[in-house]
Amino acid sequence: MDDNNWPESGDFVVCTVKNVTDFGAYTTLEEFGGKEGFIHISEIKAGWVKYVRDHVREGQKVVCKVLNVDSSRRHIDLSLKDVNEHQKRAKIQDWKNEQKAFKWLQFVSEETGTSKDEMDKIKPKLLESFGSLYSAFEEAAISGEDAFNDVKMKKKIVTSIVKVAQSNIKLPFVDIAGYIDLNCYLPDGIEIIKMALEAGNKIEEEGVKIDISYTGAPRYRIKVIAPDYKKAESVLKKSSKAAIDTIEKLGGKGEFHRHNDTVKA
Repeated sequence: MDDNNWPESGDFVVCTVKNVTDFGAYTTLEEFGGKEGFIHISEIKAGWVKYVRDHVREGQKVVCKVLNVDSSRRHIDLSLKDVNEHQKRAKIQDWKNEQKAFKWLQFVSEETGTSKDEMDKIKPKLLESFGSLYSAFEEAAISGEDAFNDVKMKKKIVTSIVKVAQSNIKLPFVDIAGYIDLNCYLPDGIEIIKMALEAGNKIEEEGVKIDISYTGAPRYRIKVIAPDYKKAESVLKKSSKAAIDTIEKLGGKGEFHRHNDTVKA
């Protein structure tokens, strides 16, 4: 049990009911090393509760809201009534996702021959960078090894995480493309075009990937992969605008095309 790992007031937590009494229910917190929490009878449901067992039972998984944490007394006050159905479903899904991600990290450990101690050092890095283990795998599925550019990890571990992520996470996404014509006849025109392409590639949106490729002078293809069409279109417009604004500012010309029509000579 990690004695330094405690929930905060306002957190939603997944609990297993351990013992039901006349005045409430004792639970263990699944995400916090089995630390014990207590749901007072007044926090079971809105209104008057005569029998706690009419509402919860031993072994049941419930989602609770943390009311108060006293780590010195090792006491956590919980509320069941302050959690609505939407919050309950979202929390259960997040918890299940984290369980999956934990198992996937075990696969990574086995595939790369990484010790448990070393993997235990990697987990905090992933949590700090992505917010959750599952989010780390989700980003890996979307962006590949680029998702870990700012995380200090061994190459073989990053490669394995991406492999596991792309094998297990099927992300809903849309894939659209647009085209930009970039021309610059100045002596350093090639460098200016490169700068324009870099500007277009720097547009960042969560869960979105941009890929710019050469299709034939003077045309470049901007491919955008995003969770939904609206976001994809928005990023495509921002990327093309950034590239065109950059090249025009530096003495060249740029033009956006939604479809790959034949370029006139």
